[in-house]
Amino acid sequence: MEILFLGGTGNISRDCAVAAREAGHDVYTLTRGRSSLGSPVDRGHSLIADVSDEQQVRDAVAGRHFDVVIQWTGYVPAQVMRDVRLFADVGQYVFISSASAYEKPPSHWLVTESTPLRNPFWQYSRDKIACERVLMDAHESTGFPVTIIRPSLTYGVSQVPAAAGSRSKPYTIIARMRRGAPIIVPGDGTSIWTITHSTDFARGLTPLLGRREAIGESLHITSDEALTWNQIYGALAEAVGVAIDVRHVPTDGIVAADPSLEGTLWGDKVNSVVFDNARLRQFVPNFRALVPFSEGIRDTVAWFDDDVARREVDDEANALWDRLAAIYGDALARAAGAPHAMTRARAVTWATE
Repeated sequence: MEILFLGGTGNISRDCAVAAREAGHDVYTLTRGRSSLGSPVDRGHSLIADVSDEQQVRDAVAGRHFDVVIQWTGYVPAQVMRDVRLFADVGQYVFISSASAYEKPPSHWLVTESTPLRNPFWQYSRDKIACERVLMDAHESTGFPVTIIRPSLTYGVSQVPAAAGSRSKPYTIIARMRRGAPIIVPGDGTSIWTITHSTDFARGLTPLLGRREAIGESLHITSDEALTWNQIYGALAEAVGVAIDVRHVPTDGIVAADPSLEGTLWGDKVNSVVFDNARLRQFVPNFRALVPFSEGIRDTVAWFDDDVARREVDDEANALWDRLAAIYGDALARAAGAPHAMTRARAVTWATE
């Protein structure tokens, strides 16, 4: 099959493009050609265009027909409306949505595809939900062949998954650990989270490509490994090779210091969620995630250590974490000066549990 990746050089999409090629498909990518990770396809299959410019995309794909188009960079309804026009004759259109679209806070610890889509905390998630509705409406009204895929927190060699990290400069938390700076963990670190390696995500996605039975379906693809944030940070510290100073800071305190984090925290990472992959296995019966976090994160740390150019540090994020650590450290010291009050507070908490 001929497959077009709208995107294809990012954290998840690059490994998926590689997996699709290894499965024997003819893979093209359409990007602006600026990725630091490089293209997973040869020069003749790397199409250059600004995916937000409809005419540029139309010109780049002119004369080509694709069996599958995968949209990795669609975030708002206008983008997928454009795709419905551009790829009306495609065999299958795969939209990469987000598992953050599932209801927050969750009403049940186990998330299935029937879990409601509702996120009052994060505009990103609401926009993904709106994109899904546009595409499903197109499917119902015209037969547009959409399959919706919802990844959760998925990482590869170029990303360090963290509840409080820097998306643009992920090495920041590794550098912070190595210099002994306090590491901020929202809440008490015991909420359960699911982290998926990008190669495992690719193992679930690739067999769905070109599958007529998957059209009209919405599926998530995640690992079955569920870890607490304390375990996740512990595995990261072990991979880095250091002991860390963890500060468990209340989530509302972090959001008060930086309101832009409301979505990614209250709308996503501080909730306990475990994903049921039973629906995926109806289509891909042998799906199994093969990369435990303790192994995958070692490869990630090694990737950053291999090239000094990859070790950029986010000074703004560091300043925020330093400020939170100082405030919370001072609060702990003041609390330690009033042991009787602390004991009474603990007694009340235990009595109400």
